[in-house]
Order: sequence, then C-alpha cells, then structure tokens
Amino acid sequence: MKTISYQKGDLSNDKLIALYKAMLLPRMIEEKMLILLRQGKISKWFSGIGQEAISVGITSALNNDEYILPMHRNLGVFTTREIPLYRLFSQWQGKANGFSKGRDRSFHFGTQEYNLVGMISHLGPQFGIADGIALADKLQKNKKITAVFSGDGGTSEGDFHEAMNVASVWNLPVLFCIENNGYGLSTPVSEQFNVENLADRAAGYGMESHIIAGNNILEVYNKVNELAASVRENPRPIFLEFKTFRMRGHEEASGTKYVPKELMDEWAAKDPLENYAQFLKEAGILNEVDEVNYKKEILHKINENWQQAIQEPNITVDLETELNDVYKDFDFQEEKPNDETEKIRLVDAISNGLKQSMERYDNLVIMGQDIAEYGGVFKITDGFVAAFGKERVRNTPICESAIVSAAYGLSVNGMKAVMEMQFSDFASTGFNPIVNLLAKSHYRWEENADVVVRMPCGAGVAAGPFHSQTNEAWYTKTPGLKVVFPAFPYDAKGLLATAIADPNPVLFFEHKALYRSIYQEVPTDYYTLPLGKAALLKEGNDVTIITYGAGVHWALETLNKNPDISADLIDLRTLMPLDKNAIFESIKKTNKVIILQEDTMFGGIASDIAAMISDELFEHLDAPVKRVASLDTPIPFDPKLEEQFLAKNRFENSLKELVLY
Repeated sequence: MKTISYQKGDLSNDKLIALYKAMLLPRMIEEKMLILLRQGKISKWFSGIGQEAISVGITSALNNDEYILPMHRNLGVFTTREIPLYRLFSQWQGKANGFSKGRDRSFHFGTQEYNLVGMISHLGPQFGIADGIALADKLQKNKKITAVFSGDGGTSEGDFHEAMNVASVWNLPVLFCIENNGYGLSTPVSEQFNVENLADRAAGYGMESHIIAGNNILEVYNKVNELAASVRENPRPIFLEFKTFRMRGHEEASGTKYVPKELMDEWAAKDPLENYAQFLKEAGILNEVDEVNYKKEILHKINENWQQAIQEPNITVDLETELNDVYKDFDFQEEKPNDETEKIRLVDAISNGLKQSMERYDNLVIMGQDIAEYGGVFKITDGFVAAFGKERVRNTPICESAIVSAAYGLSVNGMKAVMEMQFSDFASTGFNPIVNLLAKSHYRWEENADVVVRMPCGAGVAAGPFHSQTNEAWYTKTPGLKVVFPAFPYDAKGLLATAIADPNPVLFFEHKALYRSIYQEVPTDYYTLPLGKAALLKEGNDVTIITYGAGVHWALETLNKNPDISADLIDLRTLMPLDKNAIFESIKKTNKVIILQEDTMFGGIASDIAAMISDELFEHLDAPVKRVASLDTPIPFDPKLEEQFLAKNRFENSLKELVLY
C-alpha cells in the first residue's frame, strides 16, 4: 500500500514513465554495486537508496547545459545526465575511461561534458563554487541556473553560511538543494541544529525557501521545474529542503545500528520507487509486463557496461604523465614592454597591471573586501568601479572561503577571477578551498582554476601578529599552486599580467612595506614576464645570495655597505615554479650559498632550497648551506621587537661569516 500521495498534474504518461525509469536505473545500479562490494570487487560505496527521487527530479527539471554540483549520494544525477555507465563504472574502479585517471574515486569527479562539478570531501566549498558558476551565468545574462547539493550535515559548515549570504546579497540564480536525510554519518539532526526545519535558516539570509517531500518524485520534479523557470527569468537564490531518509549507512562499512528500528520501518514504507510504481500501476500507466521488461532492459545495460569496465586494463603508471597533469598547460606569450616608462611605486605598478589586464580580458572579475568604491585598503583598485563597473569589481562580505570557492566557480564557467585577500594572514580562513580545491582541481579531473589570489603581506610596518606574516611556505608545499613574490615594480606588473593570463591558480604576494617605498621606471603599456625565471641582480665570485621579496632589498643594502664582498644576488621572483637552473649555475661558480627569507626559519622555503642544494650540489660546496630567517615566533607589534624579529639584522654577520669560512 503506497504511503505517498501523487499529483499527476499536466504531465504526460510518457514523462511519468520516464521519471520512473530514471529512478529505477540508479536503484538497480546500487543493488548491483552492493553485491559486488560484498564480493570484494569494488572498494567502497555510498548508498543513495531511498533518495533517488531528489537526484532524478532535480536533474530532470534542469536543462542539460545548466550546472549541477552533486555529492556522493547522488548517483541519480549522473545517470539522469546520461553519462555512459561504463565510464561511471571505470571511474569507480580507477580506470582510464573514468573521469579522474585513477586519481580519485567514486563521485569525487566532475565533467564539463555533462556540466557536473564533483565534490571534495570537505563538502562546504561546493556552495561557494555554485555561487561563482551562477555569478558567471548572471554576468553573461544567459538565463541559466545552478543546483548544488548537500546533506543536512554539510549545512553546519561555515562555507555553507558564507555561500548562502553571498548568493543572497548578489541575487545569484542558485538552488541550494539540501537532502535532510536524518543523520550526518551517525549524528542525528537533533544534535546538529536547533531549528525545526533547515529551511528556517533561509529567512536569516533574506532568501526564499521551500520544504519538499523528497521521496515524492512528482512533487520534487514539479516544484523544481516551476522554480527553475522562475529563477531563469528572475535571478535569485532559493533554499530547498528535501525531507528524506538515509536507508543505509553513511557508507556501507558504517551500518545503521544507531538508527531506531521504528524509524527505519517508517521510512522504508515511504520508498520513493516502490510507492511511485504502485501509483503508476493504479493509474493504468504501468503494467507488470512493462515493469519486468524495463528491469530486464536496465539489468542487461548494467551488466554489459560492467563487463566493458572490468575488461578495461588497469591504469598504466607513467611518471611523466603524473607530473605533467598537476598544472594545465600554459603557453606563455611574451608581450614585450614599450619604450615609454614612468617612475612609479610598487603599489602603482600592481594597480596598473591589474587595470590593463581588466582591459585585456572582458571576462575578468575582481573580488575582495572594500575593493570597489573604497579602492581597497591599499587603494590598488581605486577608480576601478568607474572604469569597469560594479559587476566586475565586486565588494564581498567578510568571507574568504566562499569567495575563493566562488572564484573557482567563475573559472569553471569560463571566466577569470582575481581575489584580493585584504591581508595574506586572512587567507587562513580561505585555506581549505585554496589547497584542497584550487590546487588539486586539474590533477583530479583536468579542470583548471583560472584564479589569482592577491596576498598583501610582510612585516616592517608595525602591524603586529595578525597583519604581518609572510606565509608563502603554506602554499609552496602544495602541489598545483603557483607562487609569485616580486620585489620591484617592473617585475610586479609583468608577473601579475602573466599570473592572470595563466589558467592555473596563482598566489601573488605583495609586500606591504615595499608598496610605497620602492620606485622604478616601469613601461606604461601591458607586458608580461615568465613565471619560474629568477633575476640575477648582481654578479660575483665569493658567494651566492638567494632571496625574494623584502629580502632582496635587505641583501642589496648589505652589499652596498660591503663592496668587498663579491656576490651573485638571485631574486627568485617566483617560488613555484622555482628556477633551479639559476640557483645551480651560480652555486657551481661561487661554491658558497646563503638563503635569506623574511619568513620564520623552520619549515620555510629556504629549508627546502637548502635541502635541494645539499642533495644535488654537495660536491660543489665549499661551506655548509647557510639560511637566515626571522625568529620562530609570531610577529610582534612594537618596532624594536619587530626589528629583533626580522632576519634583516642578522643577515650581514651571517654573510660575512660564510664568506670567511
């Protein structure tokens, strides 16, 4: 006896049957996978049994060219988008016909071919990505919507609330689809939030919300179809809470012993597929013969595609392929500078470079706190609103994580993004999407992240522990990111232009103490400089000095005070990629090396460079590799304490000792 009431409305019988078959397919795939799991033929499974109506209903209501961001329990999204089953099976088996070349498993993948963006295990960034995709759609006025999925558990993450707020403030065409299935792994909803309905939260963001019976395929489809049509014409975010239940464990190994039996029985009676089949039979739309034939047809399709997947050979391990897939290929185009120059500060060079890139790329969007009319706290974007408009120069709420994710979403949907961290220290609250989303995207599913994160950084301005770090080593450790750290206006402008042109994620460090203290003649027009190419500022024979950022100016000051020291001075300019050739060629000549960084000593990039030199150039060294860095303490506020903290005042003695070694 069915426990769900269905309203056919004006849907044709063909559509009603299509929805039934669309739910039947993921259910039968799951039943096959659970058997294979017990046989040890697949490694893990996240079951969506009992929740098929949500995935199928939402996906059926959206157009195929509209993005969906599913989670690991949304098999029906993938099957309704008609991804070939053998490719899904290959993905789950880690084979080449999957979508991640064996580098990730199950549903941790995306595909532009089917307008799907796969999840990362941290859940929350999905919401911000959806914001960015929807922002691109809104800016391009193409009347599309984006649907993003989460379970009840994911709504407790800060990223969720940040993304909800951004979507509301910017009126983004996003459907936040929350499957309230009773448990976050084993934690019941009563221990996750203290509101009757998750949809109640939407009011706090000024957002429209709806509660939908998630096991009722017709209610899901009809309501989402109605709302989707409305949002395409009147862009806005909508919060959709789907009441449903998770009938199996978070993943199969978890089991469901923590769930009361009466609750399981109650929801088992609300099975979306069995109830819907009964409704169709009672309405004379589905008969026993057709039902059997549909199942035979689907079972044959599943088995045929499974055989194709298991007969596919395992991934061929190739070192070069693995290393080359960390970044998207970038064909650097040298744009030579013009002859006309002007003497400007570092801050002006960055502003000019950014402005000229905005003129060059009409799909480039800048985002950050106070960057619009105010021009940013360092006035780098002053006047940009008048030049480019508020759609492309966007003030953001204080929510670094959601904006990093939104920048990635813009990239997914064919745009470029520059995000300004007000201070590089504040990137800690956007750290997850930088290192787990931007950095890994191309390696995981060949989707680049065309994002530059600007990072005002550095001490020497008495700003104290929260506004003074040089935290570049957080990111040089992370494969997939590029890290740029110029010391001069000329380099800053050219390297920023290249960073924006590069389709890979770039962390662009800008030293605050250099902003208004360093002047240089800089070409007035647009030009580029290659990443991964160091600058040899001085040549000598006694010692090699390797540094970057403010350290370059400290080293120059020291050499000017000590003209008897003959040194090669290397300004790295970019830390990742690192110019190993410049380092090695110099050391082979001088046989001594000192590495200067403003960052604290332990774990800084100087440590890795020193280790690399010791590993590969030991026979060329006439002295131990010397590192000079700031104290291993937080950065103090008082000027005298800050002076003591910085590496600058220890560099001269260390250099002299090394030369005399």
